[in-house]
Amino acid sequence: MSTEVQSKTEVEISIQNLNFFYDTFQAVKNINLDVPRNQVTAFIGPSGCGKSTVLRSINRMNELIPGTRTEGNINFRGVDIYDDHVDPVEVRRHIGMVFQKPNPFPKSIYDNIAWGAKINGFTGDMDELVETSLQQAALWNEVKDKLKQNALRLSGGQQQRLCIARAVAIKPHIILMDEPASALDPISTTKIEDLINELKKNYTIIIVTHNMQQAARVSDQTAFFLVDEARSGYLVEYGKTDEIFFNPKNKETEDYISGRFG
Repeated sequence: MSTEVQSKTEVEISIQNLNFFYDTFQAVKNINLDVPRNQVTAFIGPSGCGKSTVLRSINRMNELIPGTRTEGNINFRGVDIYDDHVDPVEVRRHIGMVFQKPNPFPKSIYDNIAWGAKINGFTGDMDELVETSLQQAALWNEVKDKLKQNALRLSGGQQQRLCIARAVAIKPHIILMDEPASALDPISTTKIEDLINELKKNYTIIIVTHNMQQAARVSDQTAFFLVDEARSGYLVEYGKTDEIFFNPKNKETEDYISGRFG
């Protein structure tokens, strides 16, 4: 089984022999994959297979959970982000995160964008940054006349795009998305998917999704995860999305894609 992307595209993230533990339980086992720059990579698989755990490992979010341990290497542009000398806060500045449930701050729309930029040392034109970030998240035209309004008054879909704008504002290289549309209606989901396709021009995107059709629509590469008898998640197959969906190499992949289980 090959876990390397067959592409001339530069590698943005290289995961090597990743193992992750919750206390003594091994949640993911021996994950190896390379994520290409300026493409969308989808993590798919049934619940509990470790795909969100792997996603959170990429910006060291798992370290915020007591009793966890990470083994292996994750190289971001040649730097092992788990090296003792690497600051996890700096890692998260370069690798942003959008969660399943929209989580805007209970502040104005403007301050939601400005706050993260300020704490990351931004000293430029804040008005311009707010506008640019909201434009990149396809939200500017909907909120430009109510920037002082509390962000919690926005619809669920608007809140999620605001969270994407907030992530974009700190100018990351990678945006991680953990089921970003699972709590949204179909119209909002379509807007998020269109946005993902637009954002990959400037960012590398990794998305966890349970929606097979969504993975097929938005991703360039797909990684399929399963669990073994010990309930540890492992990588079954990784490659170009068209190949995973239409010509998978593993029977487990074919069975999952075709809906025989999951």
